[in-house]
Amino acid sequence: MSTAQIEITGLSKRFSADAPLVLEDVNLRVRPGEFVALLGASGCGKSTLLNLIAGLEEPSSGTIASPKAAFMFQDASLFPWLSAQANVELALQLRGASKTDRRSEAARLLELVHLSDAAHKRPHELSGGMRQRVALARSLAQNRDVLLMDEPFAALDAITRDLLHDELQRVWRETGRTIVFITHNVREAVRLGQRVLLMSSRPGRVVAEWAAEKQDPVALTAEITTELRKEIRRHAA
Repeated sequence: MSTAQIEITGLSKRFSADAPLVLEDVNLRVRPGEFVALLGASGCGKSTLLNLIAGLEEPSSGTIASPKAAFMFQDASLFPWLSAQANVELALQLRGASKTDRRSEAARLLELVHLSDAAHKRPHELSGGMRQRVALARSLAQNRDVLLMDEPFAALDAITRDLLHDELQRVWRETGRTIVFITHNVREAVRLGQRVLLMSSRPGRVVAEWAAEKQDPVALTAEITTELRKEIRRHAA
């Protein structure tokens, strides 16, 4: 019996019959509670793969076995007229939680992401990093075992991004969620992922894999950067 929580076999995707392949023969297994960073150049099909895992797209061929997943995007996409707490409560309301339960659970999740003091602020009163922490709390409120993250920190400055890396690692350890995190930033992939997977472009395939834990992050970042540059040059030729 498979121990994978997400299992992808022979996955290919094209958006029309005469369109080129976006993804070809992708195979991927993600264990329960694992943090996988999916790395590749822009346009390699990372977001398409995440959409397929989430069930937002259908594969052209191959299979995907995955439970329902929560999704976190690059844009926090908060409702501007709602407070931070109300944005989180909305996800709980969609689950059918009672008003009392919504309030207590939203408060707990905002505390988890260290935003209790900002619970009643609206998005325009929050920094970019704070908005992304609200978005993370809202994703967790969906109570899904799998969290898919599509470059959620790409628009943030380097200092804020580093702080949120620490926050995400802490939340992951405390919640035990399975996370698939896509990025084109090698340092981010190495810092966050237990495993780092490198995708090629046109069509997208998983072409290399590294176990990031217990490795020297500087040396691993240099090694992966070299491989990523090779892939970019190969497909630019």
